[in-house]
Amino acid sequence: MNDNATAKNPFLEEFDYYLFGQGDHHRIYEKMGAHLVEVDGVSGVYFATWAPNAHEVAVVGNFNNWNHEANKMRRTEVGIWELFIPGMNVGDLYKYSVKNHHHYCVYKTDPYGYQQEIRPATASVVADLSTYTWKDQEWIDKRERSNPEKQPMSVYEVHLGSWLHTSIDNPPKEGTSLAVEQKPGARYLNYRELADQLISYVKDMGYTHIELLPVTEYPFDGSWGYQVVGFYAPTSRYGPPEDFMYFVDKCHQEGIGVLLDWVPGHFPKDEHGLAYFDGGPLYEYEDSRKGEIKTWGTLVFDYGRNEVRNFLIASALFWFDKYHIDGIRVDAVAYMIELDKGREGDWIPNQYGDNGHLEAISFLQHLNNTIAHNYPGVVTIAEDSTAWGNVSRPASEGGLGFTFKWNMGWMNDTLKYLKEHPNHRSNCHNKLTFSIWYAFDEKFMLALSHDEVVHLKGHLVNKMPGDEWQKMANVRTLLTYMFAHPGKKTLFMGMEFGQTSEWQEFLDLDWYLLQYEPHKGLKRLVQDLNKMYIREPALYMEDFSYEGFEWIEANDAPRGLISFVRKDPASGDMIVAVCNFKPYVYENYWVGLHYPGEYVELINSDSQVYWGSGVCNPSVIHTREWHDVPWSHALEITVPPLGAVLYKLKR
Repeated sequence: MNDNATAKNPFLEEFDYYLFGQGDHHRIYEKMGAHLVEVDGVSGVYFATWAPNAHEVAVVGNFNNWNHEANKMRRTEVGIWELFIPGMNVGDLYKYSVKNHHHYCVYKTDPYGYQQEIRPATASVVADLSTYTWKDQEWIDKRERSNPEKQPMSVYEVHLGSWLHTSIDNPPKEGTSLAVEQKPGARYLNYRELADQLISYVKDMGYTHIELLPVTEYPFDGSWGYQVVGFYAPTSRYGPPEDFMYFVDKCHQEGIGVLLDWVPGHFPKDEHGLAYFDGGPLYEYEDSRKGEIKTWGTLVFDYGRNEVRNFLIASALFWFDKYHIDGIRVDAVAYMIELDKGREGDWIPNQYGDNGHLEAISFLQHLNNTIAHNYPGVVTIAEDSTAWGNVSRPASEGGLGFTFKWNMGWMNDTLKYLKEHPNHRSNCHNKLTFSIWYAFDEKFMLALSHDEVVHLKGHLVNKMPGDEWQKMANVRTLLTYMFAHPGKKTLFMGMEFGQTSEWQEFLDLDWYLLQYEPHKGLKRLVQDLNKMYIREPALYMEDFSYEGFEWIEANDAPRGLISFVRKDPASGDMIVAVCNFKPYVYENYWVGLHYPGEYVELINSDSQVYWGSGVCNPSVIHTREWHDVPWSHALEITVPPLGAVLYKLKR
């Protein structure tokens, strides 16, 4: 990373004030907050916080019996308050006592704090992030030389608190045990336990990345982490900061990347958090028509204020710097870039009279440019449901600068199609094929995420029509089609084995289902899809170009069939995909091709090992001549019911 301020001296100086005021102090987290220092041979902690409108700010904690008269801070000319307190050390609890000009006092968590108490307690904790010894330099060096667009990317989306619990009779080390109230006798796995159990599972399943629902500290379990209070603190639910470092480090040593959901779009109104931090609007807009998302009851960051932009951009850089993460998924981009989104009709148009949030757009462009400049090889992903163009194009081309964009259209259309009874799917065949019309307008990531299995939507299996066999067959076909379709992949935990109950953040996944053959078969299919995907460059090298895709048959609506080719022009690899979304077997089906030769079966979702019906073809098929425009050759295959098959040209 290119340093623009020394990290050795935590005390704020004139240059720090200038950079912070410009919004460009990329390592402000090494100046603001709480830092261990030594002054004239005396060790202690230096504190600094931004509260320009406060009348008085003091540091309170267990070291001074929470007395706001004991350790008052000094205000600098730029509205930053600072203080050195001798004798304090790692583990001490503290807050800022902030008094406004009406002498009303509130106790605030440190916005730049590295650690917080385990909820429901809300104090910040003095932490030292320099003690952990990383062992992932080989991974970091490789990442810096990589081009994510040309890499396979199959992401396992995880909520750490509900992937798996363990018995309260098996407590972790002191200070990290947490009872899960809705599940008596259980506790969360801690970061180190997750490093042992989750990483081995993900590696065995063949995923390339783990994506974590937000681990930035948050007070309310039911927000799943999307209402953040500590933008610089990994949640203490699962252990201290160095244990989260261990988790990321272990992922890298096992060849797995780590992505974090990061939430710069809004923050909660909890009194101990950022809301009205110095007695009035500071991090948020003053006008609630712009400064509040009424749908969620949360506040919106003031993207037009340099110090707020600095706080957010430095937060993103902090996770790359201190925790070595490999990417962020920015949540709720639609709510950031559209002024009317979530405002329930009460909003302010921009200077041009429309709903584009110009300050938020500028912020996202600056964010992505800064990350790309400082951390080559990492990714930023937009969760965006708008029709705003060029989300994944550089800001220099009028884009937002994200590496990838979640393809919400593909997800919505495909699931709507699959919810239909197979006999009715011919009437909405366009929902299956429409995604290719815009597939290369953005650098898309296909995502079947947690959002699809909550709020009474039902889990993936239960969205499908038919009996148990048909439901599972539909899911197997969907996932095989997903891995063949252009775009990187994201799959929420539990989908890989056919979770049946709707996801709830306070319960385990339904691991017991893996005693049953349908669920074991689906898990085996996802495992094989991941491993096939990584082996086959034709499935990922040209995800964002027509050079990597060609329709064979897009219009066979009566039979519910589509077929297409994925290609890697550099190597000459070519893979044929045939997907059948109806429960009928089609024998002697001809698949038109330009290239003659032997085609080797890569996968058949209807195989009996996946709990399919076992309709199969020879493992190697020779093309036949077929003088039918535009094809000169064809594969003659038997297409399995509610199944998908992939064949590769043998070179």
